[in-house]
Amino acid sequence: MIKWLRNIGPGTLIAAAFIGPGTVTLCTIAGVQFGFNLLWALTLSIIATIVLQDMAARIGIITNKGLVEVIKENIPSSFLRKLVLILIISAVIVGNGAYEAGNISGASLGISAVLGQKFSRFYPLIIGTIAFGLLFIGNYKVLERILILLVLLMSISFILAAVLTKPNISELIKNAFIPTFPDQSLLTIIGLIGTTVVPYNLFLHASIAKEKWQMKEDVSIARKDTIISVILGGLVSMAILISAAAIGTGSVSNIIDLAKALEPVYGSSAKYLLGVGLFAAGITSAITAPLAAAYVANSCFGWNAGMKDVRFRLSWSVILVIGVVFSTLKFAPIEIIKFAQIANGILLPLIGMLILWIVNKSSVLGTYINGWFQNILSVLIILITVVLGLKSILKVIELL
Repeated sequence: MIKWLRNIGPGTLIAAAFIGPGTVTLCTIAGVQFGFNLLWALTLSIIATIVLQDMAARIGIITNKGLVEVIKENIPSSFLRKLVLILIISAVIVGNGAYEAGNISGASLGISAVLGQKFSRFYPLIIGTIAFGLLFIGNYKVLERILILLVLLMSISFILAAVLTKPNISELIKNAFIPTFPDQSLLTIIGLIGTTVVPYNLFLHASIAKEKWQMKEDVSIARKDTIISVILGGLVSMAILISAAAIGTGSVSNIIDLAKALEPVYGSSAKYLLGVGLFAAGITSAITAPLAAAYVANSCFGWNAGMKDVRFRLSWSVILVIGVVFSTLKFAPIEIIKFAQIANGILLPLIGMLILWIVNKSSVLGTYINGWFQNILSVLIILITVVLGLKSILKVIELL
């Protein structure tokens, strides 16, 4: 246990990345509209995320390379290699720039819940400055420890809020494992899974895992880190849904509305609990999204740059500035987000298939290739991501 505690880190960053304001809002809406009925979608998301992230981390540790580097080396066709790289850059870098505004806006909303609206126009700039400072330090260990603290703060806030609602435990267990499909719930199910199984997290995990661990024997420690961290992140998502389900129907569209709805029953503590949780969720994602984009750019262009390299810093700075500007101006970059959704809808199953192909190549991973059970799980998950990707694309082009 002491050895594991010393090695904890990369998995927690992945949990920090997928529990952002978008996930918080979607879980809130799912709970208000469908009660506990969609908890099973989060259980499925946890399993899928563990399987995919474990493979990505294993590739990073065994090869000591970023995921993009390994993909480039193993695609023989020059045309296909360039096509994949263009798609990765488009989906991860451009997409993260668009979604970064949501991360910063979410963190700002959390501050507003605690400190009030008086200086709200300055909150995005404050969040951006904090994220810039942490990223500029360029020290992975410092960044890791700060994010772990923020994730713990977020977890305590949301889980405590769920406990306060005193949910029916037997109902929770039943809905967490038995799938149901209430009317009009399909897009919400897709959203719950899609906000947890995130393509850019695969690139991020491979890159930070190779920095954290250099020994092949560390794969088992990395797997424990992934499993525990992703389950914790999934429990946070479930806690938000459970809290929202407690109020039944109502005009709730985000976590702050949920805090207001719970306030008559649980007092002003609900506002502060959920506000602090949303702030932590927003700022962790506001850090990890630019970081992931920088790692992808680093691998795509073959820079082999460290975190203090000017090119690396410039990459995450661009994403961060876009996010701050969009958030400050209250500008919703609809067209960019639509493009990002289409690209991600294609990217996730594509990257999933490429990762599955690579983790079955003994020439790359040696004895650390997938076993038969891992392959069965992986194939099922990739099939699900194909369906989700198609649905996401159809939704964006307004054919669904």
